Formats: sequence, structure tokens, C-alpha cells
Amino acid sequence: MSFDPGAAGLPGQAYGLPHSVDEARVVLVPVPFEATTSYGGGAAEDSRVRAWNDEAKRLAAPIVEAGGAEAGDAGLARVNALCEQLNGWLERTVTGLIADGKLVATVGGDHGAIYGAIAAHAHAYPGMGILHLDAHADLRDAYEGFTWSHASIFNNVVRRLPEVSRLVQVGLRDVSEDEMRLVESSGGRVVVHGDPELKRRAFDGEPWARQVDRIVQDLPEQVYLSFDIDGLDPTLCPHTGTPVPGGLSFPEAAALIAGVVRSRRRIIGMDLNEVAPGPEGDEWDGNVGARLLYKMIGWALRSQRGGEGR
Repeated sequence: MSFDPGAAGLPGQAYGLPHSVDEARVVLVPVPFEATTSYGGGAAEDSRVRAWNDEAKRLAAPIVEAGGAEAGDAGLARVNALCEQLNGWLERTVTGLIADGKLVATVGGDHGAIYGAIAAHAHAYPGMGILHLDAHADLRDAYEGFTWSHASIFNNVVRRLPEVSRLVQVGLRDVSEDEMRLVESSGGRVVVHGDPELKRRAFDGEPWARQVDRIVQDLPEQVYLSFDIDGLDPTLCPHTGTPVPGGLSFPEAAALIAGVVRSRRRIIGMDLNEVAPGPEGDEWDGNVGARLLYKMIGWALRSQRGGEGR
């Protein structure tokens, strides 16, 4: 291998690496779509699905501004149709990559935009669990009328993907009553480790390593990681769309991923979303996001080898 991983990386390449899709073990799929973002934006800075995103954002903007759609709104119907088109494209893309033996990391965009990637993994790995890091539960039913809203992604997963055996949510601190009712009625299929409870246990002296062990016990053998950057402390992601005080530190998030692998579970896919730059192009959020994704990929590769990582 002529590439020196200790030297400066190649410009314009993910992590400065020179590999093509055919050569790579891990493939990143960018999904620059944030039409249903209901607060801040800025995560859709790529051209792959820009046309869909631009049209959907234009149609969604007045609906978001009004706090929801009127019955029969033609703009709402078109946004939902564009989201379904995106879902289909993404599911086909990720399904093909999985069939080629790739480990796929989907990069958003808003959280709702990655449904197709989760669906592709669920069909390929029936019985898989999802480890979901987020400030929000994202269990709302068609939030503001948008079937594929960022706030509805896991409502759709739970209702539409029976292959997902369990959803384990970590870091939640902004949750509605309806969402908690869905959790309580799920029969244990949805498990919440909310941020207030995690912090209370920490204040009472429970080490983070023991909390990680307890969280990981709720997961099946095959695990998909779905991480919204706002699951972290907002000092690490101040420009994400819906920041909430609290959340995990970077070392805590990294230790959580490591804990999945040390339990000998296998990470079979992942997504990271809602990473957005500041209004002046501030790169801090992107720096944190890239390093978190690097940790996710590294531990996933370790889990594929079946060894216990250190």
C-alpha cells in the first residue's frame, strides 16, 4: 500500500483516504435532505439529492411556519411524496452496498431522511436492534403532518419494520406525553435510558462504565447505531437544528459504542445526522461529527472481526 496513513490526507476524500467504493470496506452514503427540519437547518450541504431537498424545503417552509398543515394541503402531499422517493432511492442504494459486503454509514441531513438506510439494514439483518443516541425520542406520529418528519423517524421504524426487535434510546431529554405512551405500550420493544436518569445515577456515584453495561444488556446480538448529534452536550454541536441542554460528553458517547463491542455484539450499520455548520461556516460541529463517526466506524470494524476491543 503506497498511501501513508500518517501523512497528510488527500483533499476532498473522506478522512483523506484514497480508496474507491469497490476497494473500501466501509462506504459513506451522504443524504443531504432536511426538508422537515422544524427549527434550525444547515445539514444539507451536498449535491446528491439537492433537487429533491430544494423543492421539499420550499413547500414545507410555510407548513412549518404555520405549525402544521391543513387537511388536504397539496404542498404537504408533495413533500411526503418526495420523502418517499428519497426513502426508495436510499434503501436501494444501501441494500446494494450491503449485498456487496460493505459496512454502510449513512450521513444526514435530518434524522427522518435516513429511514431507507434503516429499512435496508432491517431487511438484511432481521432481529437487529437499534441503539439510538438523541436528545429527542423521534416517536411522534407524522409531526406537523409530515409522514417522514425528523421527529417521526422511529415512530415509522416501530410501526413499519417488524424486523427491528428492539429500539434502545439513550440521552433523551425532550419527550412528549404521546411518545412516552408509545414507549409504555411497546411491551419492552422500545427502551429509554433518559438523560435525567443517567445523570441522577452518575450523581449518585454509578460509574459510566456500569451504566453502559446496563444499556448494552437491552440490545440483541446485531446492532445498528443511529446517532443524532444533538444527543451530545450542545457545547459540542451548538449549530445542530434542535439543541437541548444536557446530553453525553464525547468520551461518554465513545465509551458507549465501545461497550457494545466489548459485550461481543456486532455493529452491522450506522447513521450520523443533524450535523450543521455555523452561519459563518464554523467547522466545530463538523469536527466533532467527523470524529464521532470515526469512532463509530472503528468500533464497528472491530466488532466485525469478533474480537474484544480495547
